[in-house]
Amino acid sequence: MAPILAVPEGPEQGVSPAAGAAPSIAERRGRHHVVRERAGASVIGCACMDLRLRISQAGLRRGMPPATFPDMSRVVCFGELLIRLSSPGHALLTQAPALELHVGGAEANVAIALACLGHPARMVSAVPDNPLGQRAVEFLRAHGVDCDAVQVRPGRMGLYLHSPGVGLRPAQILYDRAGSAFAAAPPDCFDWDRALEGAGRLHVSGVTAAVAAGPAQAALHAVRAAQARGVALSFDCNFRASLWASRGAEPRPVLTPLIEPADVLFGNHRDASLLLGRAFPGESAQERREAALALFAAFPGLRLIASTLRRVDSADCHRIAARIDTRDGELETEQIALTGVVERIGAGDAFAAGVLHALATDGEPRHIAETGLALACLKHFLPGDASTLTEAQLRSACAGGLDVRR
Repeated sequence: MAPILAVPEGPEQGVSPAAGAAPSIAERRGRHHVVRERAGASVIGCACMDLRLRISQAGLRRGMPPATFPDMSRVVCFGELLIRLSSPGHALLTQAPALELHVGGAEANVAIALACLGHPARMVSAVPDNPLGQRAVEFLRAHGVDCDAVQVRPGRMGLYLHSPGVGLRPAQILYDRAGSAFAAAPPDCFDWDRALEGAGRLHVSGVTAAVAAGPAQAALHAVRAAQARGVALSFDCNFRASLWASRGAEPRPVLTPLIEPADVLFGNHRDASLLLGRAFPGESAQERREAALALFAAFPGLRLIASTLRRVDSADCHRIAARIDTRDGELETEQIALTGVVERIGAGDAFAAGVLHALATDGEPRHIAETGLALACLKHFLPGDASTLTEAQLRSACAGGLDVRR
């Protein structure tokens, strides 16, 4: 079949863009972007790193209308800023004579990625008055994130140590966050009237609730303040077993009130099992749909659930797909093979940022899946915790071509 420049529309696909909607990334990639139709899938071919998004036509036939979400205006992210110390190359932490320093934190990664994509983003957190706290704030500001709501408080800087994986040896992460300035901050110390001023969305994750009881209560204050002001909420489950084990708390009763006001949830069938107290196998698309429907039933405010599916063949060879569920239907891409992975850390946060970016520009489910998955895939080839790609760089990378751009 001859190449064409847009995913073919038709009654059998059941999806059409909203009237007056902004063009999707696929429609804006220009003449180098090639879309081919194959049996059972639409293949979006990107020469750069073989980034091809295969959208299941079975999912498209379910007829998912474009979703209308609140204007994001400003996105406010609440969570802990972290310093990451990594062993260089493929060395174990115990082998490394020196460690590399990166700034991270799940919510901070989303704020940075959104700011780089052109959205006003604000971070709410607490750091100590020392060079590590200053370094973290400077890093976010350098990427366009408003840090006026980041407080300086007593305590230490939260850390995590990272030993990169290689071949069949997986990466390892050790958290060192107890007693940090953020963990020790009083739950009511944040001024949400000021922090949420001009905000269209608050983004929170389950990591914050897992750190300690204080941050969990602070997150609940944030969620309730956003709800009272009509600010939309997105929540990333981000389950961290080691943090919950250290805290000694049951996740379900802590997370449930944080998710109840959310309209967007980042989570998969395993998160559904955790939140609902019953098993969802998730081996097939039908089972994953059952998990999503159960979440929609449990949380009436949810309008969209976004997730990724990952298969790890080796530390530097992954396969990743994206899934979007709404109350009206689901859409699941086929897996994309990623070889020569540089950095897996932060890919989920990049996916979340890509989804939120797409929701602000075009609520069409296919566009949401494309953008979230594209940014997540590209993050695997960026060192550090956060995606720092601009929208122009995202489009350029997906347009194809591996030659040097001069």
